[in-house]
Amino acid sequence: QVHLVESGGGLVQPGGSLRLSCAASGSIFSINAMGWYRQAPGKERDLVAVISKGGNTNYADSVKSRFTISRDNAKNTVYLQMNSLKPEDTAVYYCNAAVVALPNCRYLEVWGQGTLVTVSS
Repeated sequence: QVHLVESGGGLVQPGGSLRLSCAASGSIFSINAMGWYRQAPGKERDLVAVISKGGNTNYADSVKSRFTISRDNAKNTVYLQMNSLKPEDTAVYYCNAAVVALPNCRYLEVWGQGTLVTVSS
């Protein structure tokens, strides 16, 4: 099995910053793309940012220039640095990973449990 564990959420004032982390563990052969999604109350889960194994990134228009996704392949960990946070960034943030799992190199799409980010004064 493969697990993703997120951390770093919390309450922050508008204009503030937070850094989310997501560590993958378990029977991992390799990890391809890793990403962050978010789901606000009453809304669908949307892509925030994604990063390939080689470091290519893609962002939702709403977070470009404010959020930065990065990863440490040696630690099987992906990060999301969030700056200039706005109330509309309030959501549960979910980590996602495309994993090639052992023992037979099967492909898995794995989700974390989510971490709540609240932007409010």
